[in-house]
Amino acid sequence: MSEEKEPQVFIVSGPSGSGKSTLVEKILELPGTLLSVSCTTRPPRKAESGGKWYNFISEAEFERMKQAGEFLEYAQVFGKHWYGTPRRWLDEARAQGLDLVLEIDVQGAAQIKKKLPAAIAIFIVPPSRRELEQRIRARGQDSNEEIERRLDRARQELEHYGEYDYAVVNEEKERAEREVQSIVLGARCRVARRQDQVKRILKSFGG
Repeated sequence: MSEEKEPQVFIVSGPSGSGKSTLVEKILELPGTLLSVSCTTRPPRKAESGGKWYNFISEAEFERMKQAGEFLEYAQVFGKHWYGTPRRWLDEARAQGLDLVLEIDVQGAAQIKKKLPAAIAIFIVPPSRRELEQRIRARGQDSNEEIERRLDRARQELEHYGEYDYAVVNEEKERAEREVQSIVLGARCRVARRQDQVKRILKSFGG
């Protein structure tokens, strides 16, 4: 990708426990990708450290960034904590000539698609409600009340699947991994993304 070309942006969404972070990691194994690290006001969970998936900041700092227009998108989740995508990651991807990968919820995805219509949105679907509940319980991080709230939110999020370009059902891990990588590789091969390269090749033929 040439430096002047706009980055291809990939949005990955899915209910909590759907396995989207694992699939994002698989996308990031592909050369030429950059992860957008979100900001959040929620406290880190066990084994989480700042800077990998999230930067954990205060509500005051989040509000300052909002007012300064530093977010591409932001949303409040469960009526409690704020999450946002710093605009600087898009600038960084553009400067480095990389594709940008965003792991965000359906609210954020809608905002990004409105601002960046060429962004490709991938929805990660759990195989069933029962399987999703088992995955959430296996993490051992949430109370029964919190689990029920997450399951209810999962249903609400699933209703937005039609707003996405692709749906990957994460029932069999290896297949889901192949599918998300195939989506990225296929998008890179679209004529709209390759036309400058093809034109240069055409010139070599004297065209």
